[in-house]
Amino acid sequence: MSRKSPLDDPENAAHAWARYRRIMKLLMSVTVGTVLFALALLYAYNGAVSVHFYIAVALGISFTMLLGGALMGLVFLSHGTGHDDSVDNRLPSRDELWGKDED
Repeated sequence: MSRKSPLDDPENAAHAWARYRRIMKLLMSVTVGTVLFALALLYAYNGAVSVHFYIAVALGISFTMLLGGALMGLVFLSHGTGHDDSVDNRLPSRDELWGKDED
């Protein structure tokens, strides 16, 4: 039987999700700055290329940074609240799964 997760407590969960939103807001501002810096560098070195190129670069950088940051933030949230400790990660032995080999 699994133990109760600390995220089941509404007060603890509210604090954890507020921290996660704070991390994501910071990451969003860093992402916007990175995208603007990258676009400025690309324009400085390449000049006026197709607008589709700049859109693709902006979306690629944004998607990569925000998805990676969101997943990493969820890992921090899970570990920081103790949710990971409540998971029962015991696996049955090989003999219990497949029966004893009769050689």
